Amino acid sequence: MSKFGARKTVLDGIEFDSAGEAQRYSQLKLLERARMILSLSRQPRFILCVNGQEVCEYRGDFAYFENGRQVIEDFKGVLTPEFRLKRKLFKALYPALELRVTNRKGEVLNIRTRKASKVAA
Repeated sequence: MSKFGARKTVLDGIEFDSAGEAQRYSQLKLLERARMILSLSRQPRFILCVNGQEVCEYRGDFAYFENGRQVIEDFKGVLTPEFRLKRKLFKALYPALELRVTNRKGEVLNIRTRKASKVAA
């Protein structure tokens, strides 16, 4: 169990950091089968560099294409200060990519306002 109470979960032979992340993967697989999203992959990795210096690495939970745009999705139960900083760096360094943060209720989190909205399941 993690420090936030998440339990590792195995689905389709894949280990996820939480049951919520595994459930979101199932939802995304259905969307992919329905061709609402394309090229679903897991754990996309991005090096975050500033002035040529590697600061850290950001690893999302999922990547896919939706309406011709690449989406990087992160499932979060808790928005830590570390994640908030990495999110800001990611958005500054990769402005062409959409970073979407979802929660266990199936909502897309608007981190700036802390409001949430439903996403397609």
